[in-house]
Amino acid sequence: MSNAELNTPTTGGTDAAQAANAADERALRQGRPLVVAVDGPSGSGKSSVSKEVARRLGLAFLDTGAMYRSVAWHCLNGRINLENAGAVEAAARTINMEQTMVPDAELFKVNGINVTDAIREPKISQAVSAVATNLGARAELVRRQRELIAAHGRRIVVEGRDITTVVAPDAEARLILTASEEARLRRRGLQLGGTQTAEQLAEQVLARDAKDATVVDFHQAADGVYTVDSSDLDFEQTVDAVIAVVRQAVHAGPA
Repeated sequence: MSNAELNTPTTGGTDAAQAANAADERALRQGRPLVVAVDGPSGSGKSSVSKEVARRLGLAFLDTGAMYRSVAWHCLNGRINLENAGAVEAAARTINMEQTMVPDAELFKVNGINVTDAIREPKISQAVSAVATNLGARAELVRRQRELIAAHGRRIVVEGRDITTVVAPDAEARLILTASEEARLRRRGLQLGGTQTAEQLAEQVLARDAKDATVVDFHQAADGVYTVDSSDLDFEQTVDAVIAVVRQAVHAGPA
């Protein structure tokens, strides 16, 4: 069946079935905690997929990578030397960050400045590992992330690098979303509108992963953590696969 056929209702019955399914998804563990922890490498699609999963399940959404990017932007903007570990840690502890926690909107502020677009620029992608590999800065951001999870009644999708093992090891559903190297490079290239060379993409995706992997393992699933490989799946299929994992984790326990 083609995507067009999947996305175009043909009968009232189809409309009713889709509405019933949507209502069923939003009712999943209604009134009880439902933390969905998603880890994965760069370019695996975890941000966009996690947002859609949050939307369909009626959950809050936390992009932890944006927090690391915000600290990196703050350091560059304030001329803080990223090689000075103490200064980077201090920046992470003192920075005032605000961000939307819903999947249908995106807004990030650093000390009152809108950095929503700025933190996605290639120069931030190149600099963010200096924050992510700083253990002091990482500990502070993990603390903030746990506070945000609690503040939203533990009904939230959280995506990043160490969510399944460090930030929310007690999450009701934990999974790693991965994809082949070829697929990840292609997706990141499309995300950046074809503005980057192959070498620049490799630096942003593969080199950054290698740096971050020195402090956290986001390639191999820990015990009780599911794996979803999206290499040969389109966006909707990937979202469906993740929601299927959530249902299995909630109703059948860990894999």
